[in-house]
Amino acid sequence: MLKSVTESFSSLIHGLRVDHLTDGVIQRSKRMILDSLGVGFLGTGTEVFHKVTQYSKIYSSNTSSTVWGRPDFRLPPTYAAFVNGVAVHSMDFDDTWHPATHPSGAVLPVLTALSEALPQTPKSSGLDLLLAFNVGIEVQGRLMHFSKEAKDIPKRFHPPSVVGTLGSAAAASKFLGLSLTKCREALAIAVSHAGAPMANAATQTKPLHIGNAAKHGMEATFLAMLGLQGNKRILDLGSGFGAFYANYSPNDLPSLDSHIWLLDQQDVAFKSFPAHLATHWVADAAAAVRKHLVDSERAGLPTDHIERVVLRIPEVPYVNRPFPDSEHEARHSFQYVACAMLLDGSVAVPSFHSQQINRPQVRELLRKVQLQHPPDNLPSFNTLYCEISVTLKDGTTFTERSDTFYGHWRKPLSQEDLQKKFRANASKVLCRDSVESLVKVIESLEDLEDCSTLTTLLKGPSVQDEASKRSHMFSSHHTTSPRLTSV
Repeated sequence: MLKSVTESFSSLIHGLRVDHLTDGVIQRSKRMILDSLGVGFLGTGTEVFHKVTQYSKIYSSNTSSTVWGRPDFRLPPTYAAFVNGVAVHSMDFDDTWHPATHPSGAVLPVLTALSEALPQTPKSSGLDLLLAFNVGIEVQGRLMHFSKEAKDIPKRFHPPSVVGTLGSAAAASKFLGLSLTKCREALAIAVSHAGAPMANAATQTKPLHIGNAAKHGMEATFLAMLGLQGNKRILDLGSGFGAFYANYSPNDLPSLDSHIWLLDQQDVAFKSFPAHLATHWVADAAAAVRKHLVDSERAGLPTDHIERVVLRIPEVPYVNRPFPDSEHEARHSFQYVACAMLLDGSVAVPSFHSQQINRPQVRELLRKVQLQHPPDNLPSFNTLYCEISVTLKDGTTFTERSDTFYGHWRKPLSQEDLQKKFRANASKVLCRDSVESLVKVIESLEDLEDCSTLTTLLKGPSVQDEASKRSHMFSSHHTTSPRLTSV
């Protein structure tokens, strides 16, 4: 008989084995890994990534791990996990789960860092990585199911900073083979590292929530390995993990014999553009309305004919930004995403560049946007909808509604489109051969005998390799080549 909820979690982490993995979980988690790597590579070009890598350079260690896409820059494992985690969330382009969190960014960077830091014998396999990854995801989901508050879009704490930190510790504990007791201690220590306020949403600090979750979970695991102790009932107590939730009601987990993965029951959402998930309903509805307003996809929107734009959405204060001043605010603005879609007919990575945000026609249209919050439109990624009405100055009104956008778990991205997103993102940093090799490695990750095959590809081509390639391409009269930005 288990003595506590905390002990049931440590038993789950310690006891789950490769043969517990189902084909459905393997396939879904490989999609999460591919998407996270792609948005992470893209994120290495952001200002926030540059700042955290500059900061992390002050740390050094005899053991080091790869910074994704930076072959000549390595960091101690905890800081490699930190900067790679920041990269994953730097543009709010990473996956989203229900109850609401970004599950992968706090876990995957931990495992790629640890796989390099471990002794080369015995080698870590792709299945080892998949098992630890899914343990980290599972722990996050189980914790969120203990609270009704967690099922809604967050108001107080950013969920990845809370459950992601424990997911990181769980994944690291599994990957490093900790004992049941030390798994429990890692969770207890991780709770004291957890938490970040939603007030820092739409700023450069928000991506640090994911990076810190990855780093702090790994640190908690290392400290547990050294014998540091915490409260043995940390997940049972309102003053423990329950401090993060007003209506925390934990339960023992089912035994391993009857274990069912939450990822088998609940898929994740993948984003087609880098912004808060709730804005994807807005973009979908705005795209439908736009078809009534313009003669063709490339035609310009007659903004001077528009009297008002009404968005009927849930009340989510931190995504209500009438006049965003930065890329991070624009990614968290119902109003901006609606206007960008109405004006341009699409929303993509360049949509959040400052010159796009500050266009006069954008500002003009933003002044015409109004928000309404129907009482049946609750702030949950599982149930919310967006209805948009555009009224012209002649009184004509066009209305469209989106209940589910393409990429949501009810309408998942095809494997072809997920790979297309990965290729577009990763090719900003990696050469074509490396991109295609990563697609193939992730596609058959469960068959990979040695994770070093994966981590070698994550480095990207060295500066010398790139120089040699550019020289060869120049001599062959080609005019373009992949570009690697050094840190």
